[in-house]
Amino acid sequence: MKSLLFICSKNRLRSPTAEVVFSEYDGLEVNSAGLDRQAEVPVCSEAIQSADIIFVMEKSHRSKLSKKFQPWLKGKRVICLDIPDEYEYMEPSLVELLKKKVLPLLGTF
Repeated sequence: MKSLLFICSKNRLRSPTAEVVFSEYDGLEVNSAGLDRQAEVPVCSEAIQSADIIFVMEKSHRSKLSKKFQPWLKGKRVICLDIPDEYEYMEPSLVELLKKKVLPLLGTF
């Protein structure tokens, strides 16, 4: 079982979409969270520790994540997907973009 964590700003559009899309794949445990204070599900150290791979949507998310959670990121793969905040929840073009960027990195699909 491979554990994935998707992170965006408010955990309302991009990362929850990724969670829904990739939770449909066998062998994956998928969670999502947000870095802003008003995030639906705020990032916590437990989520980071349990993730095998952490995907952030923007470079600024990687920077914020490193500042807030550096001790828990040792040995973790943090991958920036470069997906801007211009999509709606479950928007087909976002789903397609996520699959295009994430699936090759998982290597098993």
